[in-house]
Amino acid sequence: MPRGLLIAPQWIGDAVMAQPLVAMLAARGEHVAALGVPSIAPVLRAMPGVTEVIEAPFRHGRLDFAARWHIATALRSRGYARAYILGNNVKSRLVPWLARIPERIGYAGEAAGLLLTCRHHAQNSSSRADMRKHYAQLAGADARAALAEPTLHVAPDIAASVCARFGLPARWIAVCPGAEYGPAKQWPVEHYGALALRAQRDGYAVAVLGAPSDTQAGEAIARLAPHAMNLCGRTRLDEAIALLAGASGVVSNDSGLMHIAAALSRPTLGIYGSTDPRHTPPAAHHSATLWLHLPCSPCFARACPLGHLNCLRGILPETAWAALEGLMRH
Repeated sequence: MPRGLLIAPQWIGDAVMAQPLVAMLAARGEHVAALGVPSIAPVLRAMPGVTEVIEAPFRHGRLDFAARWHIATALRSRGYARAYILGNNVKSRLVPWLARIPERIGYAGEAAGLLLTCRHHAQNSSSRADMRKHYAQLAGADARAALAEPTLHVAPDIAASVCARFGLPARWIAVCPGAEYGPAKQWPVEHYGALALRAQRDGYAVAVLGAPSDTQAGEAIARLAPHAMNLCGRTRLDEAIALLAGASGVVSNDSGLMHIAAALSRPTLGIYGSTDPRHTPPAAHHSATLWLHLPCSPCFARACPLGHLNCLRGILPETAWAALEGLMRH
């Protein structure tokens, strides 16, 4: 069985969207190991088709050459035939090059594909392509062909155990108000609070999930919807993944948690403002998106350049709840 090494991207959502590539490789008989930073390793462990996860303690934006050399040296004896490199920069190519992996496949990107043996060129260079197809093309996928949806898996008993440990009942809604990229992707907390109140009136418990940086937003939502549990910063990523696997429904900004929930086949509503659901859609198992597609959107900015955030403020809580309710019903 040929052995392949996936050099995973550093963002959670991007890592989820690489799963169809992994599925293609596994289906044709490749033994796929994934190298990724610790912050995405739990996603890789939940990914069907990945047989081994190698954690790489690289810091964002740093060369960390000594660490890359150490990992590459350890990988030389493992017999990888090829590496699939999902980052566009030279740093992401160093480990497979130093490990002497004979085929190094990736997009030309930085430095015209330096250190790659097989350079791909991005399709639709004038626009932002579907990231799932962008990655899958590294394995020869036809850009025009249908592609399997990203899929993650958590054993039901593990999901139930983690939900019980955090005191969550059988019927509960997860709301995810964070977005690492910036506030132009964040639905207003007052909208999340109104949605949480509506969910509670319909008999659902509500938990707010997110990173430590989302704690303040979680507190605000809990004030607006008493009895909502603010779990922001209180879960490890593997725990958050298990919680999402047990949720009745999920409402989230365009973020890593949205992509995780959708890939877990939970009823997931993605709220889009500055970004484009055609570029980074949630897995379509049981998901939907709300996007007003205003003339100024998508701008892909971190903060609203016009200062009004109408692309998100205009998405009303009652509209979002009706959409989520429909997903959960069907």
